[in-house]
Amino acid sequence: MEEELKSYLQERGLKVTTDPMKGRCLFTIKEFHPGDVIISQEPYVFVPHREFTNSVCHFCFAVTEVKMCSACHYVWYCSRECQKLDWKLHRLECRALKTLEKQWQIYVLPTIRLNVRLYIRRKLQNEKVIPTTAVDNFNLVEALVAHLSSIGADRMALFYHMANIVNNILPWSDLQETAENISKLEHNTVNILDSEMEPLGMGLYPLIAITNHSCVPNSVLVFEGKLAVIRALQHIPRDSEVSISYIDTASSTMTRQSELQERHSFTCTCPLCCKVDEFDDMEEGAALHGYHCMDYGCNGILLSNSADADFICQQCGRARTKKVDKKLLKKMKSKLAKARDAMASNRNEEALSLLMMHEKMQRQLCHPLSVLLMQARDGLIMRLMQQDDWLEALEYCRLTIPVYERVYPGFHPSLGVRYYLCGKLEWLAGEREKAITLLTKAVDVLRVTHGSDVPFMKDLFMKLEKAESGDPSTISASDMVKLRRPLPGASIKLSVSELATLANALAIEMSGASS
Repeated sequence: MEEELKSYLQERGLKVTTDPMKGRCLFTIKEFHPGDVIISQEPYVFVPHREFTNSVCHFCFAVTEVKMCSACHYVWYCSRECQKLDWKLHRLECRALKTLEKQWQIYVLPTIRLNVRLYIRRKLQNEKVIPTTAVDNFNLVEALVAHLSSIGADRMALFYHMANIVNNILPWSDLQETAENISKLEHNTVNILDSEMEPLGMGLYPLIAITNHSCVPNSVLVFEGKLAVIRALQHIPRDSEVSISYIDTASSTMTRQSELQERHSFTCTCPLCCKVDEFDDMEEGAALHGYHCMDYGCNGILLSNSADADFICQQCGRARTKKVDKKLLKKMKSKLAKARDAMASNRNEEALSLLMMHEKMQRQLCHPLSVLLMQARDGLIMRLMQQDDWLEALEYCRLTIPVYERVYPGFHPSLGVRYYLCGKLEWLAGEREKAITLLTKAVDVLRVTHGSDVPFMKDLFMKLEKAESGDPSTISASDMVKLRRPLPGASIKLSVSELATLANALAIEMSGASS
């Protein structure tokens, strides 16, 4: 298989090298241009996120009406065709899930189900029920790094409890191997995103996993259904390493480093991260995560010399005292708590009003380029759109554009999607010229990141053409009503002790069922 993989990559202008610090690396043996597909891969195993269990096809990942498997009542498909295509693997998964009592099925977390499917797929490939290829075989999974030496005792205990649950579902699985596989999955799985960068599920792509991270990548990972596609964002010369970003890079260097260490167990040494603790880097961090100057007409950066000192604006010299900020933070915390309580009780109008008050307080506290303020506004935009309040949503969307342009420079899919969303809202508000400008910007970015042949881009091209011709049917309210990530609700988060209790309870349940 190793020689077959080498040939497969060479045909696509690629090779794998080994670096003593980074491990395996994906290098080019030919040049690539912006928008070129560098490599693509179907997932070895994949599952939807819990929020999309009954709204996404578990095989093709289409967001559409789906029907539940009548046997296990756990897996959903959009058509008989998808159910048949998945049946070789789901047949064994279905049988395993049916052994669980219904009250236990809600605790089959996506990571646990992913491991169940991992064992089943390997078993079926070993038995030659499912064929293997150079890019679809368990050897590629075995080559992935689990980073066990860098995992703390509590996290390792969590992995073993999850492995115990997998073992109760598949008694023939190995506990030690499963715990190691859980660690591999945690470090190497990626979110499967729709065309508008909304996460639908998670998948393991062993070939894609060879591609290393950079906070200033030369390529981007996008998805066509569940197919992972890496496209070039810039001209990539021959003998260059291909890089993508593993995380959302809209944050300070310290925040990115912390997230990479926690989620992927490495320290990034890209050109951006090498500037850590330099003055420019500190200023950038202060803008993205820091406070607003007390002179609200000033957009200067606030820095502090020590933990006890006041923050000083680097532009006008005014001080911001931390005592005042503590009072404001307390008020913000109270408003947010009340908003969450209202959301939990489906008091949506009250929740929206509280969140808008919370955002106003954030404006007083946060720098205009703050990613926290941007994220708060993103949440408000989604809630307002769900209430068909396009004009109010547009006001917040306009405020996010400068921040998106700052934190997602160049050809970044999140920036392109934001241009697209704001363009549609401008059209609904009757701002034709502004809408055309934003739709054009969206096309310029997204044709590089997404390509031109996918349905999402064809629809965007058509909308821009209609807008330029003045067609009043270019965008309607129905264009905005698409399934997005559900609003935050009740979710199941298990601690180490709860997982241990669950594993023991499952063991008792399973032993009773088999006796």
